[in-house]
Amino acid sequence: MDTKELLKKVRKIEIKTRRLSDHIFGGEYHSTFKGRGMTFSEVRSYVFGDDVRNIDWNVTARYNEPFVKVFEEERELTMMLMVDVSGSELFGTEQQFKNDVITEIAATLAFSATQNNDKIGLILFSDKIELYIPPKKGRSHVLRIIRELLEFEPESKQTDIVEALKFMQNVMKKKAIVFILSDFISEDYDHTMKIVAKKHDVTGIRVYDKREESIPNIGMVQMQDEETGESLLINTSSKSVRRNYEKFYRDKVAYYKESFAKSGAGTIDCRVDESYVKKLLGYFKKRA
Repeated sequence: MDTKELLKKVRKIEIKTRRLSDHIFGGEYHSTFKGRGMTFSEVRSYVFGDDVRNIDWNVTARYNEPFVKVFEEERELTMMLMVDVSGSELFGTEQQFKNDVITEIAATLAFSATQNNDKIGLILFSDKIELYIPPKKGRSHVLRIIRELLEFEPESKQTDIVEALKFMQNVMKKKAIVFILSDFISEDYDHTMKIVAKKHDVTGIRVYDKREESIPNIGMVQMQDEETGESLLINTSSKSVRRNYEKFYRDKVAYYKESFAKSGAGTIDCRVDESYVKKLLGYFKKRA
């Protein structure tokens, strides 16, 4: 992708996702993800209805009239976007590939965080850490994240969620809002997820294509595993073949949901041909 085309794509995604974050998600994001607590802001005159527990007795005694302390939410938060860039994300049978939808979701979340003056970091992972961008604030930082999501070419096509979680735990010493964007066709990460979710506010966003849920009956088909590169001749006419595949897929999804639920982490399922806007809004409102 040449520079002109890349900038055009970045601008297109910015316009779409920033509009969503400005008009829809900004307030919902703020309501859902609270700050670290309340911090003292100022003192003002008491008015009827104020909580008497907030009266500043020193100032009240000095001026011989009641004054109350005003507190505001401490909003210094950090969002970490963990994005799966393995080979299985380069799949899609509708208008978009899974990685296209992941990029839009990540950009929307990043602009929502920016609107609330929070920091945003990025981890791109396969079966290793492909790229780490430390958390920072601002529009130019978000645009850099979008550029990396669009043009980064990973060295590996395989997936290791455990490796990504361990890395994030090591670099994020304070509590962070963590979004993991993947198809979660992986396993053996439940133990690490429990450890990470004790410290951080974790949400898994599973992006998938409806054609991944089952194999159609179309006879003998040459299929290739995008992560291992292995090529196999599959007889899709066989009921047992189709049934075994569907069970394999259902088991992966069940493992993902169970692992996150037991860890106290949240989950969102986004199919590429459905509106991720409704899914995100529903999740934010449910949590707020």
